[in-house]
Amino acid sequence: MQEIFDIAVVGAGPCGLGVGVAAAREGVRCAIFDKGCITRSIAGYPTYGTFFSTPEKLELGGLPFITVGDRPTRREALKYYRRVVEHFGLDVRQYEEVVGAEHAPGGGFVLRTRRASGASGEYRAWNVVDATGYWDHPNLLGVPGEELPKVSHYYHEGLPYYGQDVVVVGGGNSAVEAALDLFRSGARVTLVHFLDTLDAGVKPWILPDIQGRLKAGEIRGRFRHRVVEIRPESVLLRSEDDGSVEEIENDFVFAMTGYTPNPWILRALGVTIDEESGVPAHDPETMETDVPGVYLAGVVAGGKRPNQIFIENGREHGVRIVRSVLSARPSAGGVRGG
Repeated sequence: MQEIFDIAVVGAGPCGLGVGVAAAREGVRCAIFDKGCITRSIAGYPTYGTFFSTPEKLELGGLPFITVGDRPTRREALKYYRRVVEHFGLDVRQYEEVVGAEHAPGGGFVLRTRRASGASGEYRAWNVVDATGYWDHPNLLGVPGEELPKVSHYYHEGLPYYGQDVVVVGGGNSAVEAALDLFRSGARVTLVHFLDTLDAGVKPWILPDIQGRLKAGEIRGRFRHRVVEIRPESVLLRSEDDGSVEEIENDFVFAMTGYTPNPWILRALGVTIDEESGVPAHDPETMETDVPGVYLAGVVAGGKRPNQIFIENGREHGVRIVRSVLSARPSAGGVRGG
């Protein structure tokens, strides 16, 4: 028989789990689907990465997040969110990708899924939450050669790149941390950024480090430059000032240019999305879109500027969503449309 849920959440990142926690505390039946593992994006972070936020700002449902240092590591976060799932008994369907969403006859929604085995699934939910984040959709450079196997939009660790010529594209935290890790792993690093300075949001405790390496020439900086072509053994850089093109030797490229959500589920269900900003129409007090029963959680609410939403503020979306779902229940009980 087709399973029916009060809430179906698409995405098992921290914000999606936050919806599950809020639902569990209110006795609302909720299932969370993800194409990969729990907190898949965090699993893809740099191996030795640390968070900007302190642990208490990443907690869900009041469950303490205990860390060794002042700021959580990737490994500590992965362990913590697994503990959240176990502690609250969340129904997480790992490695089950949502591949279709539509309105159901008589109310609610139908989600179609594909499991890692290739088997398909179909579920009905009275409410759907898009918590898909942005991890699967990097901002592309849009240059010839970007499809080469030596190019990646994700960075894990520098050890495999000892003795290699590596270009890192970007001026934010991801680019800076990758450049420093690669340098310490023995790579020859060139940091390319189209602006004349690093981004203002670079973590203050690593800023002196990268500035010192750039000043000493230990990491080569190419500010006010853009990558215009990637070749098998080189990269072409163009100056923003005079348009001159420089070719440098290259073995690998890490394009740390950020990510943008792909709200295909919202489009499939008829949610209005502003074409300029990419922000889906929604009530920030409830996170409900202009399609009743369809909600947002996490960075998808930020549209083309997802970096304004973090775990520490996106984790509260779940409480708002569950409160809205409960308020929409008929006075005689049951769920929306039930």
